[in-house]
Amino acid sequence: MIEVRFHGRGGQGAVTAARILSNAFVRQGKFSSSFPMFGFERRGAPVTAFMRFDENPIREKTQIYNPDCLVVLDPSQRNSPLIYDGLKPNGILILNSAKPIKEKPHKHLSRAGIVDAETIASEELGFPSPNTCILGAFAAVTGWIGLDYIFSSLEQYFSGDILERNIRSAERGFREMGVIQW
Repeated sequence: MIEVRFHGRGGQGAVTAARILSNAFVRQGKFSSSFPMFGFERRGAPVTAFMRFDENPIREKTQIYNPDCLVVLDPSQRNSPLIYDGLKPNGILILNSAKPIKEKPHKHLSRAGIVDAETIASEELGFPSPNTCILGAFAAVTGWIGLDYIFSSLEQYFSGDILERNIRSAERGFREMGVIQW
């Protein structure tokens, strides 16, 4: 089983990103589940979302304590030790940031994908919600899901012009992210 933990702030779309990604894995023929964890605040407060996928049915419905991959939508959280808590060896980081990573932020990271998802989202969507852009970067860095499955999943959540803009945002995330290997 592969486990992914999303970290963001309310309004950045971490919960929606986890749902879209989970749906994309189901479309790819995997078993998947996702769910959020909120505090009592919403907009602007820290948010964590969890997503698992596997070849076999998923019965575990708990928080993810030892993720294989971290998706960080809030660049201000990039250096928080809490973000990396429990990361498995050879972990992957997908980071929304306009700034490059200068040092390896955690000993268990094997690679990171960095994309300025807020700028891309602002240009494509008209507002800085980095979630669909970061999913494109996720597909490129991990190789676990095809971009076409993400596009297909986006069709479940959006339609018309907003669907097309989200697809462009995901495409740009796929193309414009930079990868660091350690």
